[in-house]
Amino acid sequence: YASLYFCCGIEDTDNELLTLEIIHRYVELLDKYFGSVCELDIIFNFEKAYFMLDELMLGGEVQETSKKNVLKAIAAQDLLQEETDGNRSVLEEIGLT
Repeated sequence: YASLYFCCGIEDTDNELLTLEIIHRYVELLDKYFGSVCELDIIFNFEKAYFMLDELMLGGEVQETSKKNVLKAIAAQDLLQEETDGNRSVLEEIGLT
């Protein structure tokens, strides 16, 4: 996946294969969202990358296994952000900010 490197800290009792599967799932999500993900996508959109990781994991445990559900949550967040940005632009135009 575009020469991306990931580092995870796990305990001796944790399953390394499960950790690799989680990394793989995360990269698949990034790839599907950004379309052929590269390090620049993550650098310039780190808030999206972190939000996606938060949707996938919670407290070090897998929260959602469905890629479809994670991508729906990301799409909903994008829509909310667009609405907020649109409202901010309207307020700036009429001089209320």
